[in-house]
Amino acid sequence: SAGRRTQLLKGLPATSTVEENSAAGVSVYNFNVTVSPLASGVAVLPTIVNSNPLTEAFDIKSKGGLEFRVMTTGNPVLDYETMPKSFDLQIFVEDTAGRTDLNILTIQVTDKNEHPVFEGNVATQTVTIYVLEGTPPGRIYQVDATDPENAKLEYSLLPATVPFSITKSGAIFSTKEFDYEKDPHCYFLNITVTDPGRLNSTQTVNVNIINVNDERPYFTTKQRIYRIPEEQSPGTTVANITAKDPEDSPSRLFYSIQSSDRHFSINSATGVLQVARRIDRDALPLRLHPNISLRVRVEDSLSRDRDREMDITIIIDDVNDNPPECNPSDFWKEVNENTTPGTFLVDLRNYCKDIDVDPSNNQFSFTGLSGFGSNNFALESTVSGRLVITGTIDLENPANPGVEVYTLTVRVQDTTHPNYSSKYPFYISFNNTIYIYIRIRPVNEFSPVFRNLPYVFNVSEITKVGSSIGRVHAIDKDWPPNVITYSIVAGAGNRDYTNIFWISPTKGDVRILARLDYETTQKHIFTVQASDQEKSTTASVTVNVLEVNDEEPVCSPNFFSLQIPVDLAIGTNINGFRIECQDRDSDPRSFRYFINEGNENSHFIFSPSAGSNRSHLILASRFDYESGLDTNWIYSLRVHITDDNLVSARDKTTHLTKTGTVTLSIRVVPNPTTTTTTTPGFTVVTKRENLYSPSAWYVPFVVAAGGSLLLGLLGYLGLLLLARLRTRPPPARTAPRTALFHFTFCVSSQTMTKINTVFDGQARDPVTGRMYEFNTRSGARRWKKSNEPLQPVLPMQAMSSATENSDQGVDRAEAPSKKEPPEKKSELTAATKPAAKPQQ
Repeated sequence: SAGRRTQLLKGLPATSTVEENSAAGVSVYNFNVTVSPLASGVAVLPTIVNSNPLTEAFDIKSKGGLEFRVMTTGNPVLDYETMPKSFDLQIFVEDTAGRTDLNILTIQVTDKNEHPVFEGNVATQTVTIYVLEGTPPGRIYQVDATDPENAKLEYSLLPATVPFSITKSGAIFSTKEFDYEKDPHCYFLNITVTDPGRLNSTQTVNVNIINVNDERPYFTTKQRIYRIPEEQSPGTTVANITAKDPEDSPSRLFYSIQSSDRHFSINSATGVLQVARRIDRDALPLRLHPNISLRVRVEDSLSRDRDREMDITIIIDDVNDNPPECNPSDFWKEVNENTTPGTFLVDLRNYCKDIDVDPSNNQFSFTGLSGFGSNNFALESTVSGRLVITGTIDLENPANPGVEVYTLTVRVQDTTHPNYSSKYPFYISFNNTIYIYIRIRPVNEFSPVFRNLPYVFNVSEITKVGSSIGRVHAIDKDWPPNVITYSIVAGAGNRDYTNIFWISPTKGDVRILARLDYETTQKHIFTVQASDQEKSTTASVTVNVLEVNDEEPVCSPNFFSLQIPVDLAIGTNINGFRIECQDRDSDPRSFRYFINEGNENSHFIFSPSAGSNRSHLILASRFDYESGLDTNWIYSLRVHITDDNLVSARDKTTHLTKTGTVTLSIRVVPNPTTTTTTTPGFTVVTKRENLYSPSAWYVPFVVAAGGSLLLGLLGYLGLLLLARLRTRPPPARTAPRTALFHFTFCVSSQTMTKINTVFDGQARDPVTGRMYEFNTRSGARRWKKSNEPLQPVLPMQAMSSATENSDQGVDRAEAPSKKEPPEKKSELTAATKPAAKPQQ
């Protein structure tokens, strides 16, 4: 099938090698491609789809047909010393039949011995070394080289006849003291460095011998004081210093400045003194001392110990080269709206200055006040720079342009004609501009006002918690409008919830936090507040709760266990059982009753089936166990009670219907095997609750008094017994021992279950959910064991059980659930006699 892997790449996987520094196009490895029998050729040519590590140094080229080779691309050039030593190339191919193959070619980079490389100046140029005549033999230069393979290098020097040598570390030494008049003036040294593989590199070093002169030169220039304006361009000539050497031509003299000042430089060969850097008369130290002193030295270029010095003074003159500057150049001011005209804002002269030294050059003025809304402001004069308000600005006035920040500009400029070009070569015009930003601070003059009053929201009582039910909105006439915050200040709760409603602080969106109930409260009224942090206003919100059928029918009892004889007549109200239902939001006539589960063969119905809040359980058809139609002796009925009886068929699709549930357990009792004459049986259901009534305040006192009297009586009887025992003489030894008194102490128990008790009924505990069995005569109960069948009721056992329990009452049955709270505990007792067996 298409896409299956097969062996298409012949010769792979494999390992190959390539030498470092290989040029582009060097073949690394050859391999063939074989296609499957069903393929007509190659659909995807062999391609390097991945490499580890990533590289683009290799590519695959076709050799013709199905032969291919891997070759170098030259980008990058492989370097053994700086790059990975091995590359794994993943090669992919696919034929026209859809079969693919992916294999790895491992390429190992091999090391190649490379030429040594010179370092420093020797590597890029021919180095010239100057040696003064008469210099003692010694080290004159250091040659450095490295080997790419970090091998140890050897240095050599040619020609061997020159008076120089080189050490193993590359240090060049002179071997004699040179005489300029006798020895050559220049030597050319070929320095060769060789690696252990005998690869070498060669560079040339020139050695020039310098002549030494014995005569001191002297200055021919007589002027000692010069004057120039500040801010001259570097390279401007200040003076031409000249000197003469009695022994040599002037071209061999060397000029230099010995003082520490760096404002000037001198041409070492010609002696021309020039400006070297910016000279600012207005900056320290020239602001206080405008004179610059220089010491110029001239010396013979061949003998530095032959020299002469001269002191000159240069005076720097001030020019008007500095415009006035303001710091800061932009100002932020705030004033309240409706500020009185004439109010002073800022004095610009306190923030501006001109640093020119000469007083005639540092005078300036303020002009050109402009900007949107500048007609509301003015400068008192061009000299003072005081800015004042001239108009009234009211943000709420419709005629106001609605600008919160006014941007003003003021030009500050020199009074006298400036000479900025010396400092700013591309000067055209220079006006220092001041930006003044005046923010009009709004005054909170108005309170928020609610719109679209009144606020009345109609909300269904089944609206989900968190849903939005409406929105309030308030506006503020202040400009710009203040941020309005909404809150509920009163009336948003009830006795069950502190807050039923919530309002969005920013949007005014009202949401519900608790479920609304029409049957409890039909209308909610609460107060909302809109505040702009300073002023606030309130409004009333009314929420009308719309009634919806959201209450389920609640029926009593909602669980019951019944027993009926197998031959009960049709139409009989079973044990007189009925259910009574209530619904907080539905009419009693709205109930419908139907058995949803467990009514096999439809033996049971409720009557009436609809239109009443009471309905009786009726036997609708006889049981037929003999023919096998009925096999179930215990029926678990699930009764559904709906509240849609009064809803028309057309509206039932949209009407909300609620359903209540009642569970019944009905046990069919078969006829007894012997004839027993009995009276008709009945079932007594007792529900006992511990409830406290304020009118029965005396009950605790009566119980406490009765208990105290009982304890006193028992104590008195105990004292009488002790007195009788002490006064009675001991009996004779031969006489039989006869007790004078016989006391029987009985411990009362809520449930007395005899060993032979028969449990003939079962039900489910409503608290724990576990099944329990009970005796229909005595009411005794026990937890039902798993997979244990229900015991049959024999007539004699039933009679015996009834006789034994006839004196015990109906309040001795104990509930099987120990977890049921005392105030909700109920006990069931039953004394039911079996029905008479039909005559044979």
